[in-house]
Amino acid sequence: MVDIQIGVADLAAEDAYVAALESTGLEFRLRETWRRFFRPPAGQVRDVHVHVCDADGASSREHLLFRDYLRANPAARDAYAALKLDLAVRWRDDRPGYNAAKTAFILDALDDAEHWATASGRG
Repeated sequence: MVDIQIGVADLAAEDAYVAALESTGLEFRLRETWRRFFRPPAGQVRDVHVHVCDADGASSREHLLFRDYLRANPAARDAYAALKLDLAVRWRDDRPGYNAAKTAFILDALDDAEHWATASGRG
């Protein structure tokens, strides 16, 4: 599974990106205040999730910080990978349960990432 984040200047300006994403075969699945979510429709291989966020928003920064921290910290990256593999088996038929089960790790890692960003001058 590949998660893709697209940063846009105005998240509410859906006419600027929704049709383009749908033309690739993705389905618009969720509208939240901080993101729009797209994935392949039911019955197709769900090998990609696309999250559209405000490019200057807090959620966009947080996602990129998490990514950068995992890239720079092999131990955290490996622990997250192992957790996701375990949870994918245990929560195979319950996507909300899977997402909830990894939340504590992500929040702890984000706290560590903020400290790492400050210490490394990336904050």
